[in-house]
Amino acid sequence: ELRLGYTQSRGAPGLRQAIARLYAHGDPDAILVHGGSQEAIFAFTNAILAPGDHVIVQFPSYQSQYSIAEEIGAEVARWNSDLDREGAPDPAELERLLQPATRAIVLTTPNNPTGYAFDRARIDATVEIARRRGLWLFSDEVYRGSEREAERIPAVCDLYERGVSLGGLSKAYGLAGLRIGWISTRDRGLYDRIATLKDYLTICNSAPSELLAELALLHSDALIERVRQIVARNLDHLDAFFARRTELFAWSRPRAGTTAFPRYLGGSSEAFCSRLVERASVLLLPSTLFDAGDERVRFGYGRANLVEALGALDAFIEHDRL
Repeated sequence: ELRLGYTQSRGAPGLRQAIARLYAHGDPDAILVHGGSQEAIFAFTNAILAPGDHVIVQFPSYQSQYSIAEEIGAEVARWNSDLDREGAPDPAELERLLQPATRAIVLTTPNNPTGYAFDRARIDATVEIARRRGLWLFSDEVYRGSEREAERIPAVCDLYERGVSLGGLSKAYGLAGLRIGWISTRDRGLYDRIATLKDYLTICNSAPSELLAELALLHSDALIERVRQIVARNLDHLDAFFARRTELFAWSRPRAGTTAFPRYLGGSSEAFCSRLVERASVLLLPSTLFDAGDERVRFGYGRANLVEALGALDAFIEHDRL
């Protein structure tokens, strides 16, 4: 039954139960539903950081994961991914970045823009570093479910008592219009601080969105499979495109997600992307937007019209690139 009044601030009980089933802990009281993942990032960051604190963020990453911390007055250290090795970050480098004022480690797996997904050894090493120092470990997992390898690592909230997993319906489920995200954490003190901050943000979520989100999660396997099929077809098309364009791009298949970050060999990626959108109405994102130099391009391949877009890109390369 849909009622168009105020909803429960922490999320409808049925929706929190449906989300909890996605995690090993299975506890709906560990789930806090937000009006999209952006609100969850904002609330978490403000709940744990103060001016002068230090936070380590995997790069490249979603902008709000570091910009909100900077606005608070915290120092952000970049845990850089090795873009020539699938985008894998090095736990040894993470160790070197630790400071006395470090409060949290922030990562994204599967990653946007690189498409890299942590393997079990790398996430276990990261958890161990966080545990030794008692740090918060925030894992943006909105692409969780899009992995193409048979084994998927556990969610960070299930691996670590101070782990926080970010989820949402926008990416792996393809339901961005519902504007439903969530955090999952077993730490009750942190949960309550984030819930208090939400009272000063959206207060509660849209009743229709929560109802539709709960219905969607009852059919989560079918929704994720739909996205996986689109992605599988599109990856084959990308393989063929990059095989034709080895003079312009260095390509390797991403492990997960719906984005890839190949190296552009034709000069400035920003200039290339600007000309492309102006002349062919095809939007690719240069690596400058991710503060990752000027030699990579982010491709998105989660939509059904990729073949049409690649055709326009081919035509641009042949006739209008220079």
